[in-house]
Amino acid sequence: MKFFIDENISPNIAQALAILQNPRTDEKIEVFTIKEVFGAGTPDEEWIPKVAKEDGIVITQDRNIHRVQHQRELYKKHGLGVVFFKPPKKGYKYWDLVLFYIKRWKTVKDTVKTLSKPFGLLVTPNSAKPEKL
Repeated sequence: MKFFIDENISPNIAQALAILQNPRTDEKIEVFTIKEVFGAGTPDEEWIPKVAKEDGIVITQDRNIHRVQHQRELYKKHGLGVVFFKPPKKGYKYWDLVLFYIKRWKTVKDTVKTLSKPFGLLVTPNSAKPEKL
């Protein structure tokens, strides 16, 4: 399984997830950033079909991918799985954000394994598990 972390998430968090996932070879999960694979500033309309072709799953904070009709239709048409993280409200600290991602990583992995693509999931600070959109 390949996860692609969007540019709107700290590259440090993406790198941390990749490092933490690396020794877990039995899970066969890889973590990349959209920036490193497709280049900085690549429009969503360009990388969405490419990530889908890689059978990838996107992790993003950009809920417009689901809200904007043509982007929602694009990820669904190409059979992409997207996990939308909604970070804590204003005033959160860096470590709060790190914990937000790390604490939910296992649940996200376990959930996406059970789903058929396309799908959209929402993860919030208060969610025990991702909810389907």
